[in-house]
Amino acid sequence: MDSIWLALGIAAAGYFIGEGLKNFKNPEAQSLTGSFDFDDDHELIKDSNVHHFMGITKEDAKVLLKEHPDVPHVLINGKIYYPKNKLKQWLLDIGK
Repeated sequence: MDSIWLALGIAAAGYFIGEGLKNFKNPEAQSLTGSFDFDDDHELIKDSNVHHFMGITKEDAKVLLKEHPDVPHVLINGKIYYPKNKLKQWLLDIGK
């Protein structure tokens, strides 16, 4: 029974190595991890990095967030995080 599992493991390894070699010099090829459709819906931005996302200085971000307490945010273990997609939509809405 062990030899069957060993054979299946070798066959699977051969398949994945072969697929990798086919696309070795093709940077546009979809990788195995790229085939999973990861979603940004739940990506969180740390409070200390939100100014980078907004494209403004740290001081300007503090003022903006203080003036607008309705900004979408989450409090986790006493730290503030901003949901990326909700923050992007909020920024678009206040810019109108």
